[in-house]
Amino acid sequence: MLNKLFVLSQYVIPQLTITRLAGKFADSEAIPTVKNSVVKWFVRRYGVDMSEALEPDPTAYPSFNAFFTRALKPGVRPLAEGESVVISPVDGAMSQLGQIRGDRVFQAKGQSFSLLELLGGDVARAEPFAEGQFATIYLAPKDYHRIHMPVAGTLREMVHIPGKLFSVNPVTAQNVPNLFARNERVVSIFDTEFGPMAMVLVGAMIVGSVETTWAGVVAPGGREVTGTRYDTLEKPIRFEKGDEMGRFRLGSTVILVFPKGVAHWDPGMDAARNVRLGDALGHCEKV
Repeated sequence: MLNKLFVLSQYVIPQLTITRLAGKFADSEAIPTVKNSVVKWFVRRYGVDMSEALEPDPTAYPSFNAFFTRALKPGVRPLAEGESVVISPVDGAMSQLGQIRGDRVFQAKGQSFSLLELLGGDVARAEPFAEGQFATIYLAPKDYHRIHMPVAGTLREMVHIPGKLFSVNPVTAQNVPNLFARNERVVSIFDTEFGPMAMVLVGAMIVGSVETTWAGVVAPGGREVTGTRYDTLEKPIRFEKGDEMGRFRLGSTVILVFPKGVAHWDPGMDAARNVRLGDALGHCEKV
């Protein structure tokens, strides 16, 4: 009953207003005592392991968002070895992974969503990924919230797609149709040695914003899909495997998408398995 009320409430509350207010609070440096109280409560409530943080004192951060997007100590997330290995881009829980069936991507029991809609409604952008492989990783509040490259790649395009701001936790994923293709999201298309790869950073309730290393903060809101091409730059934007490419200013979900026949997930990698940045998810091959 409580789960149903939680899901239903998200249809009626002012999602964008609440999210913007949460984002302003998370960025605020105005009242350190309030910020410190909230951060300490958060660490206790969610069991955040501050021993892994580059700055282990949770009160040393100037804002809640600075704490939430904290850096890790060097070496605490070793990258799985192998040139063809696909690593987890984040800490989180594997929500779902598998093959895209035509245009449908599996979301949860009884739910799926449109690949075309997920990537912004452009047929040419979505077509290379039809019948491909996907992996959806959910970041819980306690997790490290910077996002890294699962394989090396060169940025081709970024698309900001306005949308709803439903929660993306497992309860909502099981009950809100087309969730990941209706929430606000930032889609980045990379060219890799294995072909194109899409990384979708999904916004959610109270996620103040999504940030990329090349474009800065992409705040929620707006009405139109906006895209920027980067493949004509004199100096391409290139990332090696494991490089930071973005961060969630409050948490959400990352979806990786590969073309048909490219990605092969490890047999032991299944839904609900916890992963950490650098863990091997599978491997890629050229097709």
